[in-house]
Amino acid sequence: MTAPDALANPPAPVVRRQGAFVDDYLSYLLARASHAVYKEFDREVRAAGLNSLEWRVLATLSDGDGLTIGELAREVIAQQPTLTKLVLRMESAGLLERRASADDGRKTLVYESRRGRDIVGPLLAASKRHEAIVLASFQAQDVKALKNILHGLIERFHPRHD
Repeated sequence: MTAPDALANPPAPVVRRQGAFVDDYLSYLLARASHAVYKEFDREVRAAGLNSLEWRVLATLSDGDGLTIGELAREVIAQQPTLTKLVLRMESAGLLERRASADDGRKTLVYESRRGRDIVGPLLAASKRHEAIVLASFQAQDVKALKNILHGLIERFHPRHD
């Protein structure tokens, strides 16, 4: 089933007793929404030969700015030891490059390689199309408000400057 098909024919709602705790619990709702939105797009990620963490790494590095392993781990929501192993595997596969920081030679920054950019480029475009389909039934101001709220929650609990 493609993303448009899934959105046109959503699965039957989960039947719960009225007032169930999880039906109004923010953390649960965020996790469930994230899973529901990403589930369809994951097929495209896997078709490109990536898993979800590899996709997040390449998408995060797609702006061209290098990140330390710690910064990257935080952005892609992964444990640093797990990400370190993944970065080494992705570097061996030619998807990433590690270079010394121009500002601080003690720091190593991770960048996408040309091959990584070639793989992630079409996925970035596909992810934007998927997002447009997912959000098509919402008003533009509601989408903006939702994204502002999500950014606010992230900044509140995981500020970039700490």
